[in-house]
Amino acid sequence: MVAGALQDTDRQGARASELQTLATVSAAHLVSHIYIMTLPVLLPFLKERYGVGFFELGLAITTFNVVTALTQAPTGFLVDRVGPRGVLMAGLSLGGLAFAMLGFTTSYPLLIAAAFLGGLANCVYHPADYAILADGIAEHRIGRAFSIHTFAGFLGGALAPPVLLGLLAFAGFTTALVFVGLLGPLAAVALALTPPPKAREAVSKAHPVEAKAKGARGATAGLLTPAILGLTVFFTLISLTNGAMGGFSVVAFIGGHGLSLAAANTALTAFLICGALGVLAGGSLADRTRRHGEVAALGYGVSALIVVGIALLTPPVAVIVVAMALSGFLTGIIQPSRDMLVRKAAPPGAVGRAFGIVSTGFNIGGIIGPLLLGWIMDNASPRWVFGAGAAFMAAIAVFGLMSERRSAARAAEAR
Repeated sequence: MVAGALQDTDRQGARASELQTLATVSAAHLVSHIYIMTLPVLLPFLKERYGVGFFELGLAITTFNVVTALTQAPTGFLVDRVGPRGVLMAGLSLGGLAFAMLGFTTSYPLLIAAAFLGGLANCVYHPADYAILADGIAEHRIGRAFSIHTFAGFLGGALAPPVLLGLLAFAGFTTALVFVGLLGPLAAVALALTPPPKAREAVSKAHPVEAKAKGARGATAGLLTPAILGLTVFFTLISLTNGAMGGFSVVAFIGGHGLSLAAANTALTAFLICGALGVLAGGSLADRTRRHGEVAALGYGVSALIVVGIALLTPPVAVIVVAMALSGFLTGIIQPSRDMLVRKAAPPGAVGRAFGIVSTGFNIGGIIGPLLLGWIMDNASPRWVFGAGAAFMAAIAVFGLMSERRSAARAAEAR
C-alpha cells in the first residue's frame, strides 16, 4: 500500500510538473505571436511616426521574417546542444528589448534595427518550445499539449490588435510599446521560476539510446532526411495558405465578391476563431491516432473543396461566413497532427533541431506569400486569391498522404 501511495504521489507530482511546463511554454508562445503581429498592427501609426511609405515599412516586416528564416535552423542546433530553457528565456528578453526600444525612437534605421532584433528573438520559439514539451510531457498527452501550445499562439495573434490599439488610444505610443516589451521578460521570469519537468528524467532513463544520441555524433547525424526536408515544404505551404486565407481574404472578398468591409472582416473572424477551436479539438485527435498524415490530408482536402466553392461562386454573406468558419476549423484541427509529424520524423535527441529546420518554412512562406498574393490582387481577379489558397491546401493534402505512405513503408522495412 505504501508503495502504491508513493507511486500515486509521483504521478501527481509529474502531472503537476507537466501542467507548469505547458503553462509557461504556452505563455511564451502567446507572447511570440503578439510580437509577430506588433509591426503589422502598427503600420498606419508607424507611417506617420517615421515619415516613410508602406514600402519602407514592408521592408521592416521583411527584415523580421528574413532574420528569423536565416537563424531558426541554427538555433535548433543550439537548443539541442545547450538546452532549450535558457535559449527561450534569452529570446523572450531580446524580443521585449526590441519592441520597448521601438517606443522611444522616431528614427527609421532604428526601426529596422528593432525589426532585426525582433526577428532574431523570434527564431527561438519553435525549436525551444517543442524541445521542452517533447521532454516534459508524457507520450499519451503530447498531442493535447501541442494543441494547447498552438492555441496560445492563435490567442496571442488575436489579442495583439485590441491590446495595442487600446493602449495607443489611452496611453500613447511609447507606453504601448513599453508595455508590450515587458511581456517577454515577464514570461522569461515565469519560465525561470518553473522547475524543469520531472518527465525529462524518466524519458532519459526509459530511452538510453535517445540520451546517448544527444552527444557529439547525434548533433548532425540523420537530420537532413527526406522527411524533414519534405516537412519544411509542408510548413511553407501552410504559411502560404494562412497568407491567402488570413492576410488577403478581406481585400479579396471586397474586390472579388463585393462584400462590405464589415462583412469581409466577419468572414475572416469566423475563420480565425474556428481555427483556434479546431486546434483544441485536434489535440485529442492527435493523441488517439498515429495516422497523422491522413488527418492532415482529410482536413486540408475538404477545406480545399470549400475554398474552391468560395472562389467560383458568389453565395450570400451568411453562407460565406459559415464556409470560412468550417474551413478554419478543418485547417485548425490538423495543427497538432502537423506537430506530431515533425516529432515522429525527428531523429532521437534532435527535436529542437528538427523543429528549427521545418519551421523555417513558415518564414519562407511569409516572404513569398505577400509578394505572390499581392501580384494576384494587382494583375488578376481577386477571386484567384482563394484559388491560390485552395491550390496550397490541395498540395498539403497530397503531401499528407505521401507522408503516411512513407511512414508505412518505413515501418514495414523495420519489421
